[in-house]
Amino acid sequence: MLLSTYGSRGDVEPLVALALRLRELGAQVRMCAPPDEDFAQRLAGVGVPLVPVGRSARALTTAAPSPSSLPQRAAELIAGQLDAVTAAAEGCDALVATGMMPAAAGALSVAERLGIRSVSVTFQQLVLPAPHRAPLAYPGRSFPPEVTDNGTLWDLDAQSINALFGEALDTNRASIGLPPVDDVREYVIGGRPWLATDPVLDPWQGTPDLDVVQTGAWIVPDVRALPAELTAFLDAGTPPVYVGFGSMPLHTSKDVARTAVAAVRAQGRRTVVARGWADLSLVDDRADCFVVGEVNQQALFGRVAAVVHHGGAGTTTTAARAGAPQVVVPQAADQPYWAARVADLGIGAAHDGPTPTFASLSAALGAALAPRTRARATAVAATIRTDGAAVAAKLLLDAMS
Repeated sequence: MLLSTYGSRGDVEPLVALALRLRELGAQVRMCAPPDEDFAQRLAGVGVPLVPVGRSARALTTAAPSPSSLPQRAAELIAGQLDAVTAAAEGCDALVATGMMPAAAGALSVAERLGIRSVSVTFQQLVLPAPHRAPLAYPGRSFPPEVTDNGTLWDLDAQSINALFGEALDTNRASIGLPPVDDVREYVIGGRPWLATDPVLDPWQGTPDLDVVQTGAWIVPDVRALPAELTAFLDAGTPPVYVGFGSMPLHTSKDVARTAVAAVRAQGRRTVVARGWADLSLVDDRADCFVVGEVNQQALFGRVAAVVHHGGAGTTTTAARAGAPQVVVPQAADQPYWAARVADLGIGAAHDGPTPTFASLSAALGAALAPRTRARATAVAATIRTDGAAVAAKLLLDAMS
């Protein structure tokens, strides 16, 4: 079985969960993913072979390339997928494709060329056309403000995706003897995509055109102990507030860290700061803050008063499972959606915009730290499914047999 992705930690970690479940059922698994050191270490730690593909995802993200370079980057991604996935797929019976759309298109093209089964997976439903909501706009390709009909907007979305990625995909497909694709989005999503999200956090309403299989989120049970120094910090006082932005680069990271710590202190709380791809750090040498790198979030979130984060699907789900109230400061893509879901469920607050001020973050923290929010977060935590990866693994093996 080959699992293929290109993206951030949020694109890689769910596939680790699926890989482990597949192995428990007797399948052999390997993964195509970006060559970043943290991904390589993560996969080596669980014994899943990594076939590196493309350039560093972290370097690409933190470089903040211009929107006009999207077609060129898509061509590189697709070509890289064709090279790496073709070699990695030797002897495989099925391929699971996810991650950035051009990368998934390249991987699915390899499966088509080799005649093996393939499944397209998304870790957020906003890429799936649905009449009750509008699509996300790609950077530099905003929709006309006068167009408000969702059906028309989805048609424009398909046109935009074709303009960005169609030529690159067709050129690379021709190089392996495949015909051109009329609709890139439709090719990648297919008629029966898998949605690997929790149905409470991310309820799928259904559409007549898509037979979506919602498996639940793919989560790896993390049994790692917290570092001794972090445990000592947690034990030394009341539960702190966690502040971290995952794989978001945050070019104003120093200001964000300073603002966040000041707002947390104003609530009378201590702070755990996660470095992440933004490379957040301590703002002074006071003893009420502690900085962490890669850490067991499942264990840590169970010991904090609240989680301030960017709104990635994985972090949102982990915090929800832990019963930790959340403050979501969305930066891009699907993150405003997850912020809204947190607010709608009453398990935290959605910050308005990507750049918090002392006043705005203080207000959001006040809401998240209210007793009623903690009670609601505890109640919702009991409803979050933990079997999504097991469900997906069984579906895959049943389909193969």
